[in-house]
Amino acid sequence: MATIALAATDGMLHFELAMACEIFVRDPSGLADPWYDLVVCGPGPVGMGRFRMEPDEGLDRLARADTVIIPAIADIDVDLPPDLVDAVRAAHDAGARMVSLCTGAFVLAAAGVLDGLRATTHWAHTDELAARYPRVTVDPDVLYVDNGNVLASAGKAAAIDLCLHLIRRDHGSTVANAVARRLVVPPHRAGGQAQFVTTPVPARDDHPLADLLPWALQRLDRPLTVEDLARQTNMSSRNLARHFKSATGTTPLQWLSTQRIRRAQELLENTDSSIDAIAEAAGMGTATTLRRHFHRTVGVPPDAYRRTFRTASPPPES
Repeated sequence: MATIALAATDGMLHFELAMACEIFVRDPSGLADPWYDLVVCGPGPVGMGRFRMEPDEGLDRLARADTVIIPAIADIDVDLPPDLVDAVRAAHDAGARMVSLCTGAFVLAAAGVLDGLRATTHWAHTDELAARYPRVTVDPDVLYVDNGNVLASAGKAAAIDLCLHLIRRDHGSTVANAVARRLVVPPHRAGGQAQFVTTPVPARDDHPLADLLPWALQRLDRPLTVEDLARQTNMSSRNLARHFKSATGTTPLQWLSTQRIRRAQELLENTDSSIDAIAEAAGMGTATTLRRHFHRTVGVPPDAYRRTFRTASPPPES
């Protein structure tokens, strides 16, 4: 059973910490076995605004966890507790997967965990993170960043997205989607492993892409081009690219590629279809093309992904 340790200290924001507890303390989907072993670690009784809590174990426990999550800190201008920074650095040195939620990125950066990596935090603090830690490549425009063993999210809703992304990595998309349904949150604000996440659908019904993206998702098995998408929206390819960048943070072709990989993941998990059939259904054309793009994006070949995440039964009805 994989251990997730939440690092708690005075001055942290209770939302992110409580949210992580809610998501990881039990499997609301009933599909994953074993689930995680969650432990809250801190130097002693922790104060968070009007709330106080008693951690399960001390900060030294972080170094023995498989995943360490750093919730948001309320005031980035207050000196970080040295014992917290030291414990986070020790956990990273010990090989733990490190995750920051919102301004928790400042703790990872102070511990040197983000040196040479891409990261993000709440948009209101990205400039300060970049100025304070110049060895970190700060991306202010994404929901979260996945560097493989070091991950960082933006603000509160993006922290939920990142937690669901971790479940998707560990247990597959069927389990992650079932957890999202139980939480009544969007299940599809996640990109491929080691890639930043972009919003796959616009937030407003009157957005120029509001009808286009569902239309494209229903036609992923077809060889869609940028010109096809532009024609469907009655706009030029350049205008389409501008709207895509604004709504999803990426290009039309990259968005299509991400959706095709996601479709392939779902088919690998939930069907017995051959790799050739899945490649065709996901719009990849051939098994060779699917294997190349899938391995590059997800980090493992489709066959290995299927062995890891194949589910024996469909998720329960909501």
